[in-house]
Amino acid sequence: MKMNIKLKLASIENASLIRKFTVLFIVMSLLPFLVIAYLFTQYTSSSTITMDQNTLMRLLFLTGFGALAGFWGIRKSIIKIQEVTRQTKEALSKNMPDLAKIETEENEVTQLARTFNEVTKNLEDNIKRLEASKQTIQYVLSKIALGVSSQHTIDTFLELIVEITAKALEAKTGVLMLLDEKNEELYVKVASGFKDTVKNLRIKVGEEGPGWVAKYKKPLLIPQLHKLKPEEENDPFVPPLLSVPLTYQDKLVGVLAVSGKLGGGNFGEDELLILSNLASQTAIAVENERLHQDAEGTYLETISALAIAVEARDHYSRGHLDRVSQYAVRTAQKLGLDEQIIKDIKDAAELHDIGKIGISDDILKKESALTEDEARIMNKHPIIGEAIIKPVRRLSSLCDIVRHHHEWLDGTGYPDRLEGGEISIGAKILCVVDAFDAMTTNRPYRKALSIEEAKRELKNYAGIRYDVKVVEAFLSTR
Repeated sequence: MKMNIKLKLASIENASLIRKFTVLFIVMSLLPFLVIAYLFTQYTSSSTITMDQNTLMRLLFLTGFGALAGFWGIRKSIIKIQEVTRQTKEALSKNMPDLAKIETEENEVTQLARTFNEVTKNLEDNIKRLEASKQTIQYVLSKIALGVSSQHTIDTFLELIVEITAKALEAKTGVLMLLDEKNEELYVKVASGFKDTVKNLRIKVGEEGPGWVAKYKKPLLIPQLHKLKPEEENDPFVPPLLSVPLTYQDKLVGVLAVSGKLGGGNFGEDELLILSNLASQTAIAVENERLHQDAEGTYLETISALAIAVEARDHYSRGHLDRVSQYAVRTAQKLGLDEQIIKDIKDAAELHDIGKIGISDDILKKESALTEDEARIMNKHPIIGEAIIKPVRRLSSLCDIVRHHHEWLDGTGYPDRLEGGEISIGAKILCVVDAFDAMTTNRPYRKALSIEEAKRELKNYAGIRYDVKVVEAFLSTR
């Protein structure tokens, strides 16, 4: 029973304000009310009030004690409200300057109400910022998903980085500049939000904001201190400017910079940290790409050497690659193909027989007709050729032409027995010009045909083996 009383009394300390004030009001008002009720009962029953001195003293003591206890409890509650108000103001004033405007002469309830109004406003602002951040994250993820799902080069990756960075930091412009070590200059690799003229911009190391960053390999944060003049608005690096170095193992790779704020204001330390972290990862990607290009260059030189070696093995086919390349380019131009397709056809023509490096001399130089098994081995050279050039990313567009330059329209070619529309225009062109050069060149097992005989052969098989339009375009160049 005693334990229950203690629990109930203790619970008042942790009760709500309304409960505390209710209990304290009862303590302050109940005893006086009981005394008055007692005196009134005596008066109505006997028309007189009789009370000895001791009883009167007890009633006065109890009444005074109740009033004092109520006053003390209410005062204690008000002091707690004042303390909560003070602590709330102190905790929030650092991030909410408007709280300092609250008048000290206002009562505590008003102060507390205004404080929480400010808190509510601050929360609403945070919700808006979080919503904006959510939209930015969705935008970033969609862009990354698009970049990952497509076969892109380092250029498109860097474009994605700059675009996302400018968007995330609410910058008007973003630029990624790489170092030209020979000339000690920075040149624009990727730009977002600039006019096209900035793409040709070059900055000496040590000059302007990015140049300073490149020289000292330190980040630079320049706030906007005054309203921009008309002539300053076209400056690509006008404040507010945030610029950080791209470094890999303490080696400068370039500079990443953003400038201008869409919503006004300046960049902060948090944004500087974000850009610095992003720059370090971008520097690794750029350096890895450079190393990859060096490796690819070495591999490409090896492939070119292999192509020359193939021709050197067979004196009957010397000059074949150059002739086929010339024939193919003229035919493609006659057909009005795109310049990039023509370049791919030219490069494929120069490498189309590289797979013969994997064919033994016994088969390659045999002076009589090949057996069925030998022909099957020889017919694998387009597959071998594709496998050789496939690791080189810049040669990926040549793989189809190299693999299918022996496919015929009727599906009797090799290695995949493609038919008609399944064969690319590049492979169709190479098939015609390769066959023509083979027919007009001496071989170990037969003598060369004349030009006219070879032309008749192409016409006879046009629409069967060879594409009619390709044959007509090629013959018109002869």
